[in-house]
Amino acid sequence: MSVSTPFQDEAHQHLSEGNVPAYMQAVGQAARRASSELRRADTGMKNRALLAMAQRLTEARGRILDANAEDLQRGRENGLESALLDRLALNDTRVDAMIEGLHQVASLPDPVGEISDMRYRPSGIQVGKMRVPLGVIGIIYESRPNVTMEAASLCLKSGNACILRGGSEARESNAAISTCIQAGLADVGLPAGSVQVVATTDREAVGELISMPDYVDVIIPRGGKSLIERISRDARVPVIKHLDGVCHVYIDTTADPAKALAIAVNAKTHRYGTCNTMETLLVDAPIADLLLPELARAYAEHDVELRGCQRTQVLLPQATAADEQDWYAEYLAPVLAIKVVDGIDEAIAHIEHYGSHHTDAIVTQDYSLARRFMAEVDSSSVIVNASTRFADGFEYGLGAEIGISTDKLHARGPVGLEGLTTQKYVVFGDGQVRG
Repeated sequence: MSVSTPFQDEAHQHLSEGNVPAYMQAVGQAARRASSELRRADTGMKNRALLAMAQRLTEARGRILDANAEDLQRGRENGLESALLDRLALNDTRVDAMIEGLHQVASLPDPVGEISDMRYRPSGIQVGKMRVPLGVIGIIYESRPNVTMEAASLCLKSGNACILRGGSEARESNAAISTCIQAGLADVGLPAGSVQVVATTDREAVGELISMPDYVDVIIPRGGKSLIERISRDARVPVIKHLDGVCHVYIDTTADPAKALAIAVNAKTHRYGTCNTMETLLVDAPIADLLLPELARAYAEHDVELRGCQRTQVLLPQATAADEQDWYAEYLAPVLAIKVVDGIDEAIAHIEHYGSHHTDAIVTQDYSLARRFMAEVDSSSVIVNASTRFADGFEYGLGAEIGISTDKLHARGPVGLEGLTTQKYVVFGDGQVRG
């Protein structure tokens, strides 16, 4: 396969003329054409492209970090919130993670072409299902430039073309990473339209991207609630999404105190600006007087502000009073809501009422309570005796994730390679005709 650039050249001509709708149409056409070629690409070619991108990323590390420094400086000058600055920041560790992610995705089994559920019918035909790419995926995201490479790698390995539209705050970082992606595609002869980073931060581009069902098969938004609400409301193509990450940890009376302390601290303080960070801690009443003071001391070391119910405030006078909105809050900051509850029934009821169906955890030594929690908590990830921070594509063995879905159709939880494919029926016959 040869690199195909005419559509991209046309697209950039439209952009130079300020014609965003025409630009996005040309991008969509290039993606649709590339998706046809990607269906013919074998696993080896896709893996070679991923490894070529990893090599290009390694070589461009300095340029990428310099570009990111420009974005960070501009973000500070524009008053970007600390949580968004954290998501925006790249360093050697995060660049290493992007490179490792490419290697991991290359090493994962290719789901495309897998045939399952084959069975004979009375007519003699065999009927089964084949896993195939979705086609063209549009991804709209804020801040995190590492999403650019993660999205590119997962879409490419699953045989999908993708159109990536990052936020204006990361424009220099995304442009530098895009250069590595395009070079990696060219190195192995895959079409340039396989992965396109939208070259304008004009909001009109988003409106066009979510309104092109002829060229785009699914949209995945990653960012703040207002962005995802807008995409869900206005999109004319299917959307894979989650709105909030209001994650809970419930500590049961039977919990091992040392495990409970470690899990509750890690779930909140490992990183504040992520959707799988704990925002509300629920503690069973019989253990609260022993555990909460110890937890408060640990949170104080991390400068975490505590907001609690009345029973919490009796045990922790330093905690401010939590109001109704605190139970709904996705803080993405060193702030934690704490509620003392009377057993697992109240904990599950609280999660059902205030939660976002993202990730919720229980700490318990009672097997029956663990089974109840897993069965009754209606979230995309339910965790027993571990931190909510494990609700992540890398940690689940997906290599990387394109996002987390709290929807119940098609994909749920961290969306990796299999979530970016669908299935079609395949039928094998030997001359049979229907009578």
